[in-house]
Amino acid sequence: MSFRLAFAFVSIAALLVDPTDAVSQDMLRSVDLNSPEMTTSEMTRAEVDALLKSVPQGDGRAADLDGKRLSHLDLSGLDFTGGNLHLVKLNRTNLKGARFDRAILNQAWLIDADLTGASLVKASLLGTQMQRARLGGADLSGARITADLSGASLIGARLAGADLSADMRNQSMGLMRGVLKSADLRNADLSGANLSRADLEFAQLQNANLANCSLHRADLAGADLSDANVAGADFTEADLASALLPSAATLAEARNLDKARNLNLARRPR
Repeated sequence: MSFRLAFAFVSIAALLVDPTDAVSQDMLRSVDLNSPEMTTSEMTRAEVDALLKSVPQGDGRAADLDGKRLSHLDLSGLDFTGGNLHLVKLNRTNLKGARFDRAILNQAWLIDADLTGASLVKASLLGTQMQRARLGGADLSGARITADLSGASLIGARLAGADLSADMRNQSMGLMRGVLKSADLRNADLSGANLSRADLEFAQLQNANLANCSLHRADLAGADLSDANVAGADFTEADLASALLPSAATLAEARNLDKARNLNLARRPR
C-alpha cells in the first residue's frame, strides 16, 4: 500500500471517530513532577494560616492563593472556604480535615495529597490533577468535578449531587470529565450524582450508593458494583464490559439497563 493511500485511510478513520469520545489531554506528559515547582513550598504553614485569617469574614472576599507552591506542607485542618486556589500546587500535602467549601481548585495539583475527612462541598475542581489522592470520608457534595482521580481512595466519601459529567461545551483540550479509573469508591455516597460520560473503568464501587445517579455513557468497564445500590440509576449507553453487577433484584430497580452497552459481557454475581 502506498504512503498516500495509507494516509487517506487514516484520515477517513479519523473523521469517523466521535469527537465526544476523546480523552482530555494528558497534562502529566509535559510536567516534571520531581521539579522544585512541583515538590517545594514558597510559604510555611504559619504564613498560609495567617493569610487565611487576614481575610475579613462576611464581606464576600476570600483568600487568594492562585498559583502558589504549597507542596509537601502540613496544612491539615485549615479553612480555605471560598478561596481561590487556581493552579495551586498541593502535591503530597497533608490536608486532613481541611475545608474547601465553594473553593476554586481549577487546574490545581493535588497528586498524592491527603484529604482524608476534608470538606469540599460545592467546590470547583475543573481540570484538577488528583491522582492517588486520599479522600476517605471526604465530603464533595454538590461539587463540580472534571478532575483526574485515577487510583484515588474515596472510601466512604460523600459525592451526593456532585457533577462529574463531561463538559460538552468546551472540548478544545479534549473531553473534560470526571476520571475515576481504578479509584476506590467502596461505601461512597454518589446518590443523585451526574456521572454522564465519567470514566469509572475498573473502579471499586462495592456497597456504593448510586441511587438516582446518571450513568449515561459512563465507562464502567471492569468496575465492581457488587452490592451497590443502583435504584433509579440511569444506565443508558453505559459501558458494562466485564463489570461485576449487583444482584438481579437490585438491578431490577435501575433504569434503562437494557440500553447499556456490552451488557452481555458483564459479569453476574454467583
